[in-house]
Amino acid sequence: MKAKSKFAAVPYLVWMLIFILVPLGMVIFFGFTTTGGEFTFDNFTGIVKYAHVFWKSIYLSVIATLICLVLGFPLGFLMSRMSEVGQRTMLMLIMLPMWMSFLLRTYGWMTLLENEGLINKFLELFGIGPFTMINTQGAVVLGMVYNYLPFAIMPLHSIMVKIDKSVIEAAQDLGANGFHVLIKVLIPLSIPGIITAITMVFVPSVSTFIISRMLGGGQNMLIGDLIEQQFLGSVYNPNVGSSMSLILMVIILIIMGIINHFDDEEMEGMLV
Repeated sequence: MKAKSKFAAVPYLVWMLIFILVPLGMVIFFGFTTTGGEFTFDNFTGIVKYAHVFWKSIYLSVIATLICLVLGFPLGFLMSRMSEVGQRTMLMLIMLPMWMSFLLRTYGWMTLLENEGLINKFLELFGIGPFTMINTQGAVVLGMVYNYLPFAIMPLHSIMVKIDKSVIEAAQDLGANGFHVLIKVLIPLSIPGIITAITMVFVPSVSTFIISRMLGGGQNMLIGDLIEQQFLGSVYNPNVGSSMSLILMVIILIIMGIINHFDDEEMEGMLV
């Protein structure tokens, strides 16, 4: 049985080797070498001039993540209190837009937000506008929230559905109002779902490039746009692009480590 179980793991190990370890090794190699294959740190020191782009990417991603939490938390709770049929229906409606191409969904928002788009046309009926909504940071955040909100709702719903109604009722019987139930009961018990939601929204948001290019225009370049330019653009410098990818990876790992640290502290506090 042990031999069979080891053999069954071979396809997964081969998959990890081909599609994870080998690409990661190539990125590390290119990140620390010149075009001639010589070892160097210049690829990293030259990225300092792009520090504002890294900061903007993190800033906009944090905003999008917070908005997804604010929207996803109450929606996830309401869904968890529905019947099983209602929960399945809501999950299907939330996932329905995800069945459509990511590119088409973003194009749809371009149509809505353009100066001559549907939103401005509607506002003109009331003598309002037109407003400049496309090619702004707000449009980029909106695109992030729209595309990644389901990734916040699903883990929040999956953890809240396990919270017994009697726990909330007991808190209310002890005199807790709605705010105290939220702060003292719902949020602490939902920490694992909140951590997962933050990870699933922040990671793709901070590395996106399609949303920032289509909804933000050239004025709102993010890390993903810079990396894409190094590999596919006219600049074409895979060494610098690899170093940018490594820095982005480190940033994500640090932030996830901080988040998991607070999660561990919260769980220890609950056990005590």
